[in-house]
Amino acid sequence: MPSPHPTVLLITDWTLAPELLCARLQAALLACSPKEVAVQHRHPGATGRNFYEEAVSIKAICDMYRAPLFINGRLDVAIALGCHLHLSASAQPVAEYAAHLPPGTLISTSVHNVDEAARARGADFALLSPIFAPKSKPTDTRATLGIEGFNRLRTAVTAHSFALGGIDEHNAHLLPRDCSVATVSTVLHSAAPADALRKLLDALQR
Repeated sequence: MPSPHPTVLLITDWTLAPELLCARLQAALLACSPKEVAVQHRHPGATGRNFYEEAVSIKAICDMYRAPLFINGRLDVAIALGCHLHLSASAQPVAEYAAHLPPGTLISTSVHNVDEAARARGADFALLSPIFAPKSKPTDTRATLGIEGFNRLRTAVTAHSFALGGIDEHNAHLLPRDCSVATVSTVLHSAAPADALRKLLDALQR
């Protein structure tokens, strides 16, 4: 039976050239089953216009492959494009945003500790991080949760958990089989994104 939630969440990294990012995203989505993978459009520092135009491009690809799309932090863009919404930990509480969204819209949120888990009540998905040192943030000095820390934190959230931070095909099998993975670089930074995604999905089933 198909999972009721995505197994992998691909987070965009616009340090890649836009054409390359879109091509790799399309290649990855082509290699998976519908709704097995979701996408989060994230671009810190982008102007409002650029963020919206990028979102339109990403949504066209996601619609082609029936992949759910989450918009990072922009309620107006999520509503305008009919997408789901992702909130940073500082944007909580979730209920204040949910009141403005159409029925059926999902909300994901970032969670790094127990206090943030409490404020995330009402979210559909929680991105718990960092599990390991993030490959996309080599200067990140935050303490990592590790597998034990992830397992403890996921008991504090009411939403389905995604493990974020340094997860790849070599360590994904360490995670509980009922959780999902979010990744910035493991798939979209690969020259063979379809292969990277399949290896990650296979590792989660070990």
